[in-house]
Amino acid sequence: MLVDRHGRKINYLRLAVTDRCNLRCFYCMPEQGLDWLSRSELMSYEEMLHISQVMLHMGIEKIRITGGEPFVRKDFMPFLSKLSQLQGLQQLTLTTNGVLTAPFVPELKKIGIHSVNLSLDTLDPNRFFAITRRDVLPSVLETLEALLQHGIEVKINAVVMEGKNTEDILPLVELTKSHPVSVRFIEEMPFNGGESHYTSLAWDHFRILEKIKEQYPAITKTIDPPHSTSYNYQIPGHKGSVGIIAAYTRSFCGTCNRIRLTPQGELKTCLYGDSVLNVKDLMRSGMPLQQLQLALSQAISLKEKDGWEAEKNSQSLHTSMASIGG
Repeated sequence: MLVDRHGRKINYLRLAVTDRCNLRCFYCMPEQGLDWLSRSELMSYEEMLHISQVMLHMGIEKIRITGGEPFVRKDFMPFLSKLSQLQGLQQLTLTTNGVLTAPFVPELKKIGIHSVNLSLDTLDPNRFFAITRRDVLPSVLETLEALLQHGIEVKINAVVMEGKNTEDILPLVELTKSHPVSVRFIEEMPFNGGESHYTSLAWDHFRILEKIKEQYPAITKTIDPPHSTSYNYQIPGHKGSVGIIAAYTRSFCGTCNRIRLTPQGELKTCLYGDSVLNVKDLMRSGMPLQQLQLALSQAISLKEKDGWEAEKNSQSLHTSMASIGG
């Protein structure tokens, strides 16, 4: 069992399969994109399967696949199918922007994907283009429809940004009226591949909730699941639910059970912290299994108390989310 120095059981791995993305969301990366990793710098699928199995034996139970955008990497679905069959894996989920995902939804259902986080900051075509710099909203909505038709749990993730999409909060909440989706609003974070474009957080989780209450005063707090990153709410008569993620305020950090592997195999014990171990290099050096397990255990045991502590010691705060693993 993986346990950090604060006594928290670490059982959730977020595994990024690529840093590349087919959108250019301004809060994630510059318009021209990033200096993408070469193939040799990325972990191979075989390496990802190997390290996943090692971590599953050490106590990881849930794996979330992220990017970049996972579906831009060649042969992603065969990898996902093999990953789903690993011994000890209790839950496999993924995060996607939905642009390329719709045709693969039946296969996602077949291999047992538990849930999908769909990044969708607005339902308005013009604002979608302004945020993502791409005119592909219909493809994302097609993915949403396909996921619902196949009975896959859907969580819509919307980053709330001053002057960009605050008028979309209520239309997104309205989706929960007739659809069994969880719409989750996320405080904006400074991971845009450059200097932060805001000096203070204009829309924190308190303000987001107050905005929703203006239209839905009967909204009520529900019990948050263990290790939940969101504060969760229910509107009477709605099939879905609403969540608010205090990603910048970081008020949920105390129960964190997550670690991350970046596309180049760097282990991060906190989103706001630096990498603590290059797992890919250790595997390619031929490190024996027991030594690899020991290195992982020792690095994870030093996990920071919260995001504020991690940020204090970080040298790479403004790294793009696509490079970290969303």
